[in-house]
Amino acid sequence: MDQKADNRKLRTFIIIGIGQLVSILGTGLTNFAIGIWVYQSTRSVTKFALTILAVSIPSILISPFAGALVDRWDRRRTMILGDSVAGFCSLAIALLLYFESLQVWHVCLIIAVAAAAGVLHSLAYTASIPLLVSKEQLSRVSGIMQIGPALAQIASPLAAGMMLAFMPVYWVMVVDFATFLFAVSTLLIVHIPRPAATVEGESAKGSLWSEAAFGWAYIKARPGLIWLLVFFAVINFNMGMSNVVLTPMLLGMASIEVVGRIASIASLGLLVGSIALSIWGGPRRRIQGVLGFTVMLGLCLILMGLRPSVALIAIAGFGFVFTVPIIDGCNQAIWLSKTPLDVQGRVLSIRMMVVWSASPLAYLIAGPLTDKIFEPLLAINGPLAGSVGKIIGVGEGRGMGLLLIILGIFTLLSTAAGYMNSRLRYLEDDLLDAIPEVVAQGGEESVVADKTAATA
Repeated sequence: MDQKADNRKLRTFIIIGIGQLVSILGTGLTNFAIGIWVYQSTRSVTKFALTILAVSIPSILISPFAGALVDRWDRRRTMILGDSVAGFCSLAIALLLYFESLQVWHVCLIIAVAAAAGVLHSLAYTASIPLLVSKEQLSRVSGIMQIGPALAQIASPLAAGMMLAFMPVYWVMVVDFATFLFAVSTLLIVHIPRPAATVEGESAKGSLWSEAAFGWAYIKARPGLIWLLVFFAVINFNMGMSNVVLTPMLLGMASIEVVGRIASIASLGLLVGSIALSIWGGPRRRIQGVLGFTVMLGLCLILMGLRPSVALIAIAGFGFVFTVPIIDGCNQAIWLSKTPLDVQGRVLSIRMMVVWSASPLAYLIAGPLTDKIFEPLLAINGPLAGSVGKIIGVGEGRGMGLLLIILGIFTLLSTAAGYMNSRLRYLEDDLLDAIPEVVAQGGEESVVADKTAATA
């Protein structure tokens, strides 16, 4: 791989990354503005929750088929398609708002379509990364890719709030549409190499259904990847539960303004963690990064529930969110390096479906579990008020604090179990890399598959 080809790939990655950063910031504006509009228009938490389900459920259901399409289609054109559909969804909402015709069911339908387009785009983007960077840089690049969402989480609500103060809400969606146009324009001027056919890819060809099912067959044949998938499903469930109870717990002990400050501090942790991984690149053995920082995540969960202290929760919240991009980045690098390029869409989509499925389950369980069991346990004069309550306190929010502590302990136990599982701990040794070599051919880059991948 000559220096000229290497520089060209790096330039391509930077151009795409800039376009996606702008697009992510625009999407953050719309997400915030739509959430405000739905709640202010309906004053219904249930209808607000429907918009969240309209994003998550279609994404889970469509991901295996989206993965098969990503492997069939040109990945640059797939990203253009995903950005274009999502952009026109924002424009549709803007037009409905302008004509004062927008209804909640319109929002749910349109954002479901946008979410499906987003899955297609996300898989194509992720599967393109190993075509543009070396396998040694995958963790670092995963950190860079998470800087955009972290910035959006911090900046988009602030920017959207200022925009809504002096302009109608539909202009926010128009701005989002413009950011999608910018992202598409960056994709139009770059070239992404083609992945060469591998033994796995050739054997997986067939109907869309059979190709979608191949991702599971690939993972199932590799026990280390199965256990990595199970581990992340468990951790994602714990995080989903914690996300549901954290804000209500804080509102029981602090003002909305203070809760907002804590959320900002936590979001800053996401940005710092992303930047740290992009500079550091993660440990050489990426599974150590996954397990090691999950220990830190579990400890932070315990600290957040330990005492009704705003300062303690802010510090623990920063640490909790700081670990997320490092854990995700190391995990992403493992999957990308262990999966042949021409089947990455299918394999990554199954990973996405399984891990994402844990969150809706957590959302459904967390509310009743908190209201019916944990809060009554630590109410004043509750069953645990004289024992556990002497340590973590009693009253409103302390039951949720106990739930966070239990989730933290469960996270630590899950990590210990993961470390003791030799299939998971030695995953990187047992499964050969499937990252190819990239060579220049007649001025156009193509991918030559690593022959060791077929035996992995």
